[in-house]
Amino acid sequence: MNRNDWTLSEIKEIYDTPLLDLIYRAATVHREHNTIGEVQVCTLLSIKTGGCPEDCAYCPQAARYNTGVGVQALMKKDEVLEYAAKAKAAGSTRFCMGAAWREVRDNKDFDRVLDMVKGVNEMGMEVCCTLGMLNEDQAKKLADVGLYAYNHNLDTSSEYYGEIISTRTYDDRLRTLENVRKAGVTVCCGGIIGLGETHEDRIKMLYTLSTLPQHPESVPINALVRVKGTPLENNAKVDVWDMIRMIATARILMPSTMVRLSAGRAEMSQAEQALCFMAGANSIFAGEKLLTTPNPSFEEDNLMFELLGLRPRVAFKDEKELATELR
Repeated sequence: MNRNDWTLSEIKEIYDTPLLDLIYRAATVHREHNTIGEVQVCTLLSIKTGGCPEDCAYCPQAARYNTGVGVQALMKKDEVLEYAAKAKAAGSTRFCMGAAWREVRDNKDFDRVLDMVKGVNEMGMEVCCTLGMLNEDQAKKLADVGLYAYNHNLDTSSEYYGEIISTRTYDDRLRTLENVRKAGVTVCCGGIIGLGETHEDRIKMLYTLSTLPQHPESVPINALVRVKGTPLENNAKVDVWDMIRMIATARILMPSTMVRLSAGRAEMSQAEQALCFMAGANSIFAGEKLLTTPNPSFEEDNLMFELLGLRPRVAFKDEKELATELR
């Protein structure tokens, strides 16, 4: 059963389970709650790049860091729809648009994004956006044009958050998630490991996610992509076993959630990714870039899917199954 009353000590006990036992338990939970071999394939496009006023220590798009990422204005709708069509043809069923904004503002650019959301939705894809903070009214406007999901990551624990970001608070993030929920949009919210946090910080982040009034429908688990010019460029590479431990724990805590093997896949072998799928991951980003950082190509992922016997999850699966049950 899905629980929202996990305690920190319970989560720590799960997280500290010997790894093979942990993978076995997570795989068992996964089989009880999800269709095995089915993976949600998502594509993420940066529709407005660089020049962000935030100071997120991991981000190459922050204006204050010299990372070689240039500022690009908001893309045109036709360009975005063309990219979405290519992603759909390659097997993606969810299309996410990211803009390097601190927050959504009620202006012409937001109106253009609303038009993009409507256009991608009409293509039969689940539409996701990650645009920074937004208020209730803005979330409602996005919902009205067909937004399916909104991504707004917590990144780390509330205690460690101030070491990574000073330009907005943890409560700001939680407030945006609440606004998304009120609008009836599904929540995509996860975090990043490898920021210099402790295992306790990772446990606390999972605690926050798993004790929300409703679990996020999607939880991305990201490994830090070390980008030259950011304050975290010299951090150690994330150990794949840490990724597997995070994915397995997230799967046990949130059985019905899509757990996404997200940033960092470009540095993982097929065998390492296979262990992540075994541990409960059932979502990935496909396409050669995640906003501005490297990612495996569609071709590489197609070969991996064929080798592992994986297949893409259809768009709007939950809604289609509910409609079938009500007939």
